[in-house]
Amino acid sequence: MKSSMVNVKRQGCIGTGSGWRGGAIASICGLTAALITLCSATPATAQAAYGSYVGVGASIGLTDGNETFGENQDEAITIAARYHFLRLPLSVRAQALVFTDTNALVPTVSYDFPLNWNTDLYFGAGLAIQDADDNEDPSPIGNRTAFVLQPGVDYMLPNSHLVVFGNAIIAFDAYRESDNAAAALQGGVGVRF
Repeated sequence: MKSSMVNVKRQGCIGTGSGWRGGAIASICGLTAALITLCSATPATAQAAYGSYVGVGASIGLTDGNETFGENQDEAITIAARYHFLRLPLSVRAQALVFTDTNALVPTVSYDFPLNWNTDLYFGAGLAIQDADDNEDPSPIGNRTAFVLQPGVDYMLPNSHLVVFGNAIIAFDAYRESDNAAAALQGGVGVRF
């Protein structure tokens, strides 16, 4: 009876058998358990960087409208905000381009593509709302309310609450005196909350 229990224990990979057989059986059992664990584990995926923030930076216009009417490229101060939905790869963003002849507010909704724990690439769509009134001088993204696309990147600085952000805004049919699209680059630093 006692010898049959030892055989059952050895065959079930529970025994402590003597000599190299017991060690080999224990090693095989350990490797088998490790392989089962690795094969049944779900792969890890990077999550979008937790990064609702408010920041400030600069905006530089890259395009001109109708230069005869003074629709030249412009620069502005950028005030940026992002609210990140924790369970979805979506964010609501807003940028105000201020301290220029025509101010602009650019609200967008973006889809965030996490690269790693600190970095998100994103692609957003929204509107550029201009306060040009009768003023022909454009903001960095034109002087007419327009549909916009906004590709960009957010980088969360490790061990801090700071975010470095950068994006482009492409506004379609953004000038009053021409049908040109407007484009601008924004960059700055924010504080996460």
